[in-house]
Amino acid sequence: MGHVRVGVLGPTTVSLDGAAVRLTPLTVRLLLRLVAAGGEAVTVNELYTDLWGRPPRGIIDRAQRVQVQQRVLELRQKLDPGQPPESARYPGTETVPSGQYAQSAYRLVLDDGQLDSLEFTSLVNRAATAPPATAVALLSRALGLWRGQPLADAAGQDFALPLTQALRALHKAARLALALHHVELGDLDAALPVAERLAADFPQDAEAGETLRSLRERIRARNPGDVLRREFPGLGVTLVVRCGDLFDEADANLVVGFADTFDTDTENDAVISRASVQGQLLDRVYGGDRAQLDRALNQALAAVRPLVVESARDKRRGKRRRYAVGTVAALPLDGRRVFALVLARQDRDLVTTSSAEELGHALERLWESVRKQGLLRPVAMPLVGSGLARVALSREQLMILIIGTFLRGCVAGRSAPELRIVIPPADLRQIRISDVAHFVEALNEAGNPAN
Repeated sequence: MGHVRVGVLGPTTVSLDGAAVRLTPLTVRLLLRLVAAGGEAVTVNELYTDLWGRPPRGIIDRAQRVQVQQRVLELRQKLDPGQPPESARYPGTETVPSGQYAQSAYRLVLDDGQLDSLEFTSLVNRAATAPPATAVALLSRALGLWRGQPLADAAGQDFALPLTQALRALHKAARLALALHHVELGDLDAALPVAERLAADFPQDAEAGETLRSLRERIRARNPGDVLRREFPGLGVTLVVRCGDLFDEADANLVVGFADTFDTDTENDAVISRASVQGQLLDRVYGGDRAQLDRALNQALAAVRPLVVESARDKRRGKRRRYAVGTVAALPLDGRRVFALVLARQDRDLVTTSSAEELGHALERLWESVRKQGLLRPVAMPLVGSGLARVALSREQLMILIIGTFLRGCVAGRSAPELRIVIPPADLRQIRISDVAHFVEALNEAGNPAN
């Protein structure tokens, strides 16, 4: 006997040994009537009344019983092909007492592996007493069986209502349980879409609404400084704009902008301002040891040919080796990197300048270097170009330029799992971050403009 599989968690499906079985609409409704009986016998009279309606005088005659038997015969021929009808199991025939006389009845008995609603119920019940990780697996499997309205082909029929209501209630409970188990396991990102869909489907349900509210609060609390966050699943990367201190990003590679001479002298703020990001790099990462920073830079640039080496007569202060805009020196830092990036040119009076085109080129080179040497760590960087580089772009345009080059760079290969643009609180107040958010949210999951 072949393996029968019936699906009622959506439009009705029937298969025999994996091959789809086509049934006429009336036979589908008869099948659903037997499924709705939950393994109990259903008399011919009940089947006729539920499928065709009650006869005018309330009496089922021979011709009407034959109509029921024809539908039963079709079902048996499709599910037990080649078997004599009297020995068929789907459905089986019984005789039940009915007043003075016995009446024919049919019973459909399927197990969990044959009926998706039974499998769904079994999985949800098992999850109710399982530890959280096992419960997540069981509930995910159960919810994967759900294809739409249960008993959809009998919608509006009285006989389908009790089972339909029970399955819907169990489906709702399973979704809520799945969200809560994800939370219990600390996987808030997995819990969020489950809770969002549940709350959208049941807007008046207080428990679903409270679960979503609480979950969102916990996610916000997880990243208290974030003012913008967007996932790009098509690239496997996350974009974050964070209010904070760049040098507190202890798990990330850091990007620090330099002029073309890689100057490091902060004494008296004559060459490099101590308050600048370069100055903070020297003080906070290298403990003020300028010689150590210079050694790291020299080692990273050993294989890079400078554009020119100026004389002491032409350039009296600062370093005299000039490198091309876009040159990157990757400095080791406790299992991560500091990417020192040339994004501006410094004239002989120590005035730095750059352009939007030069900054865009430098950023493209940066992402190439990060892809090769960044160890797939997150990257944290300031809003480069907004200070003494004198790039003629607004802060919003600079941020969009950084984001755009990063996403385009990830098309060729992921540079980092996460880009964090870290803005000090005082600077953040000067940025219309909503303009940047509008730009970001207009992109699709692959980082391209949405159609």
